[in-house]
Amino acid sequence: MLVINNYPEFESFLGKDLGVSAWHKITQEQISKFADATLDHQWIHIDAERAAKEGPFQATIAHGYLTLSLIPYLWKQIVDIRNLKMEINYGIESLKFGQAVVVDSEVRLKVKLVSIANLRGVTKATLGVELEISDQSKPAFKGETIFLYHFNE
Repeated sequence: MLVINNYPEFESFLGKDLGVSAWHKITQEQISKFADATLDHQWIHIDAERAAKEGPFQATIAHGYLTLSLIPYLWKQIVDIRNLKMEINYGIESLKFGQAVVVDSEVRLKVKLVSIANLRGVTKATLGVELEISDQSKPAFKGETIFLYHFNE
C-alpha cells in the first residue's frame, strides 16, 4: 500500500498509476441492502428468479451507483493518506458505465493520479478510476473522481 503524508508527496505521483485494490465480491445481500437504502427495487437487481428468466444477464445485477459507492472503500486499500484533518468526496467527472456487474462477480479498482492542485492549503486530487470485473475485458465503469484533502500541515 502506498503511503502519502502531505501535498508534495502526493504531487510526486502526478500522471502515475497509484495501484489496484483487492478483489471485492458483489453479493445478492449487498445488492438487496443497497436497493433498500436507495429505494431502487427494480426487479433486475432484486428478483433472482425473474432476472434468470427475463433478464439479459440471466442473473441479477448490481446497481450502477452501488459500484460507484465502492470507490472510497476500494481507494483506501490502494493508498493510505495520513496527516489529514478531513477529506471530502468532491465530484465525479466524465464517468461512463462499460458493462453490468452480475451478482457474485468480483470487482477491483485501478487508480491513476490525473491532476493535483493546492487550493489555498486544500489539496484537490483528480483520480482516474476504472472498476475492473474479474474475467471480463470491459470495466464496469471508467472516469474521474475528485477528492479534497485537508492536510494538517
